Amino acid sequence: MLKRALIGIVINGLALYLLVEFLNEVTGTGGIKLYLIGGLIIGILNAFIKPLMKILALPFVIITAGLFLIVINAVILYLTEWIINTMAFRDVTLHFVGLGSYLIAAIILGIINWLYNILLK
Repeated sequence: MLKRALIGIVINGLALYLLVEFLNEVTGTGGIKLYLIGGLIIGILNAFIKPLMKILALPFVIITAGLFLIVINAVILYLTEWIINTMAFRDVTLHFVGLGSYLIAAIILGIINWLYNILLK
């Protein structure tokens, strides 16, 4: 259980690294500290907030054939950015430019987490 959680933090941190490095609209400072803190926050939000959001948004997920899950991932990324910037970790910031960057990053994050879940099983 703990091993799976730690692997999840590392995978989410790696996904955050890929977003910061390859998307011009996503910027972050703090290096590995950002990726570890961000991975931890994304993991916590995925474990506790995302299931609740999926239940509440179930009609939209059904109507859009699952595409609304991208919006849920975008909200998770928004909350991650908000938490990191609000808690004011030393030399750690995360910033997304506009709604489009959230949606593109949510698609990439969703694909990475989907691959992680397939490989884990």
